[in-house]
Amino acid sequence: MNRIKTTNKKTVSLAAQIFIALALALIAGLLMQKIPDVANTYIKPFGTIFLNLVKFIVGPLVLFSIMAGIVSLRDLKKLGAIGGTTLVYYFCTTAAAVSIGLAVASLFKGFFPALSTASLTYTPPQSVSALDVLVNIFPSNFLVPISSANMLQVIVMAVLIGFAVILLGEKAEAAIGTINRWNDIFMKCMEMILKLSPVGVFCLLAPVIATNGTAVIGSLAKVLLCAYICYILHAVIVYSLTVSTLGGVSPIRFFKEMAPAITFAFSSASSVGTLPLNMECTRKLGVSKDVSSFVLPLGATINMDGTAIYQGVCAIFIAACYGIDLTFAQMASIVLTATLASIGTAGVSGAGMLMLAMVLTSVGLPVDGIALVAGVDRIFDMGRTSLNITGDASCTVIVSNLLKKREAKQTLKNQQ
Repeated sequence: MNRIKTTNKKTVSLAAQIFIALALALIAGLLMQKIPDVANTYIKPFGTIFLNLVKFIVGPLVLFSIMAGIVSLRDLKKLGAIGGTTLVYYFCTTAAAVSIGLAVASLFKGFFPALSTASLTYTPPQSVSALDVLVNIFPSNFLVPISSANMLQVIVMAVLIGFAVILLGEKAEAAIGTINRWNDIFMKCMEMILKLSPVGVFCLLAPVIATNGTAVIGSLAKVLLCAYICYILHAVIVYSLTVSTLGGVSPIRFFKEMAPAITFAFSSASSVGTLPLNMECTRKLGVSKDVSSFVLPLGATINMDGTAIYQGVCAIFIAACYGIDLTFAQMASIVLTATLASIGTAGVSGAGMLMLAMVLTSVGLPVDGIALVAGVDRIFDMGRTSLNITGDASCTVIVSNLLKKREAKQTLKNQQ
């Protein structure tokens, strides 16, 4: 009689692996501050390879996951409810984020370093008109949006094709099967790539620490500290309240499950690059695939809570450097401008800096002041990206829970 031996192998979770990689990257980066060229030459390329793999999978993954979600719903009213709730939530949290940024930065104003504004020059990215943004949402080619990772265009493509499949009815049964199969293929491919996350995190973050180190951050440490306090406050207050009251999920569980995505976003500073891992984390939170496949790609493109906080903090800091005290009306203008700009600059290259230029212009502050913070923008970006993707995830939890309640009410109504 053959004995079957069973062994209980304890495996380290992906979240733990990423945290270990993050810690090792911080240590390695600090040790290589005197030789940053070594880190950038021999370590960074492997991080770039990993990020390229993630970007490669994002386009087709978003296209097929959204289409699969739409054809599984087969209810255009339900899809409209998802989209409407998502947009309202994103607008509200962005407005709250920039308000927190302004409030905390106002308290920090007396502690900000006195930096010289003489000889400052900065040329902001070229602004894009509202009509141009609207035109650029709609693709003129099937392959270009996927290859360039233009998420808004990919979403439009997926919605159009998904609607067409639903409207064809029984004729499209074969197409539905094909869409679901390709979605499964790209999901499996995503799982394979995500197993390399710890290596990617280390190779992406170590060169950043080695290049910037503590010396570069020095004079702007208080501004960076202010921004990160705002990031944490927004996450702890706004997201904790919304996921617990509207999403029916414990904040502790939410942040625990989101830890891998947050850590990866921090090291990569890429909302789109974090999208596959964010989908994985929200599924563990019980979010349905049809919700996450629509809400997360949209959020990765237009939801910028972290960026909104950055606008508020930088506006107060730059005003302080120029000896200008912002009035309440000007602060209200910043809230409105930053909230609308988060949608208006969606998909535009250099959106963060473009938004800041728009915010400064709206209250009459010199755009050249951006040069004061441009040198450490990457450090700001790591925190704001982490907050951005966390906000996307919180929205999926809330939308999924509200839909479940709606369906339960409808079922109860039908039974009566």
